[in-house]
Amino acid sequence: MKGHRQALAFATAVLALPFFAYAQNATTQDSTQAVQHEATLMKPANALLVESLDAVKNQPGYTVSAKLQGKVNLSDGTELPKGTILLGKITTDDTQQGAKTLALRFDQARLKDGTTVPIRATIVGFYAASGGEIDDSPANDWTPTTLEFSQESVVSGVDLHSKIDSQNSGVFVATKKDDVRLKQGSQIQFAIAPATGGQSGVTAGGGQS
Repeated sequence: MKGHRQALAFATAVLALPFFAYAQNATTQDSTQAVQHEATLMKPANALLVESLDAVKNQPGYTVSAKLQGKVNLSDGTELPKGTILLGKITTDDTQQGAKTLALRFDQARLKDGTTVPIRATIVGFYAASGGEIDDSPANDWTPTTLEFSQESVVSGVDLHSKIDSQNSGVFVATKKDDVRLKQGSQIQFAIAPATGGQSGVTAGGGQS
C-alpha cells in the first residue's frame, strides 16, 4: 500500500508539471507584454549632463541633472520644452558584482517656471564630451522595440546597461578600473514617459508631488 501511494504521488507530480510550466510561461509572457506596452508610452529625447559625476566622490543620494536639447511631447500630452532640466539622483545597483558602478535614476522634469513633472526615464545612449563639446554623437534612434540596452566603452573602461522595466535609468559599469567618471556636457539619450504607479502629477515651484 505504501508503495502504491508513493507511485500515485509521483504520477500526480508528473501530471502537474505541464500545468506549472504553462503557468510560468504565461506569467513570463504577461510580464513581457507589460514591458512592451510601457515602452510604447516612451519618447526619445537628448539631454546634456549638467555636472561631472564620479562614482567614488559622489555617493548614492547625490543629485544629478541633465538639460533637454529639444522639445519632447510626452504620451499624456505634457510638453517638456527645450531647456527643461531632468532631475535625478545616484542610486545603488545590486545586479553587478565585482565592478564599480554608477547607477542613475532620473524621475522628474523641471520646467523653466519651476514646475516639476514626474517622469520615468531610461538611458538609451551616452556620448562623452571632449573639452565641453559633443563628439559627433548620433541622433537618438531608440524605438519601443528595444527593451534592454547595452553600450560598450561610453568612456574609457566604462560600459552602459539599462532596461525599460528597471527602476534605475541606467547603470555605468567599470570594466578596466575602479572608478566611473562622466564629464559635464556629455550627451545622454533617453526614452521618457510620464511617471506611473501613482506618481503622476504636476508640482509648482520645484517641489515633489
